[in-house]
Amino acid sequence: PIFDKVDVNGPSTAPVYQFLKSNAGGFLGDIIKWNFEKFLVDKNGKVVERYPPTTSPFQIEKDIQKLVAA
Repeated sequence: PIFDKVDVNGPSTAPVYQFLKSNAGGFLGDIIKWNFEKFLVDKNGKVVERYPPTTSPFQIEKDIQKLVAA
């Protein structure tokens, strides 16, 4: 279920978060540090970018528009 509470870190991490974290790279490391961390995934399932929780959805609007236009 998409809206169930799931683990995003640790040994019981939900598979989707295992995938996102292992394919995102970057300076944020291999753990999700806080709520509202964001991952941008393209239409082929490739993780394009990872954003810290402090990033507003409005700040990533151009990145989203670029992917939609591709």
